[in-house]
Amino acid sequence: MQTKPFRIGTRGSPLALAQAAETRARLMIAHDLPEDMFEIVVLSTKGDRITDRALSEIGGKGLFTQELEDQLVSGELDFAVHSSKDMPTKLPDGLFLSAFLPREDVRDAVVGRTAPTLAELPIAATVGSSSLRRQALIRRLRPDVNVITFRGLVDTRLRKLADGEVDATLLAFAGLKRLGKSEVPTQLLDPTEFPPAPAQGAICIESRIGDSRVNDLLEAINHRPTFDAVTCERAFLGALDGSCRTPIAGYATVEGTSIRFSGMILTPDGSRWHEVSVEGQTAGASALGASAGETIRAKAGSDFFDSWS
Repeated sequence: MQTKPFRIGTRGSPLALAQAAETRARLMIAHDLPEDMFEIVVLSTKGDRITDRALSEIGGKGLFTQELEDQLVSGELDFAVHSSKDMPTKLPDGLFLSAFLPREDVRDAVVGRTAPTLAELPIAATVGSSSLRRQALIRRLRPDVNVITFRGLVDTRLRKLADGEVDATLLAFAGLKRLGKSEVPTQLLDPTEFPPAPAQGAICIESRIGDSRVNDLLEAINHRPTFDAVTCERAFLGALDGSCRTPIAGYATVEGTSIRFSGMILTPDGSRWHEVSVEGQTAGASALGASAGETIRAKAGSDFFDSWS
């Protein structure tokens, strides 16, 4: 019988705290446990502390996870809650993604100041984004606009936008919804035209391999369709590069035991891109994503990836 609280690791941003609170609430309901059986432990990560440079310049994926993972490995935390798209494809030895909450809306949201949509922005408008995928996709649709790196918490970016630093910015609609800001977007982008980042909109839980006490607890809130979809998308990332230095999009949908995946890779300037679409069974989700990655890599040819280095 568990007598001391489970320790849940999280970053301290408003979105991260909302995600940890949602995880706790689902566990309380699933196991009929009181709130005081779950302690939310807030840690600062390198990605939180360095906000004046692009992620690609300071190490890419893993910047928002290392401090949490260190305490998972040491046993100071029982599990950690993350935005799935922040997770490197290779995790530290002994850790794995044990559960996923039901996925939110995967679409990217435009928040426009001088025009409501990307298409209506004036020529040479400035658009801010911290994501190389979003930057490349914006340039693909609007090669005339000026795209700049734009980091910070959601409220920080919205304040910079209101202050006139950019004409528009892009954010994940899932995060805005979780923060109670679903009215903020001026445009929601069609995923077929502006595909999301692999694992976008999904909250994942990371824990220790073999820790049956914790993993049995988490299994009760694992949403299997999200688990399978994100497993496929992360395998696609793993077959390519999957760091914050590469413009990669990918989205899988699950219906019953069937899974459908579409992926895209772009050059950073958005001038060249390749797409792939595959279907299969959820039991082979990881192999399907990896195969799609190898297919698109072969289609693009080795010279395509020179721009990623």
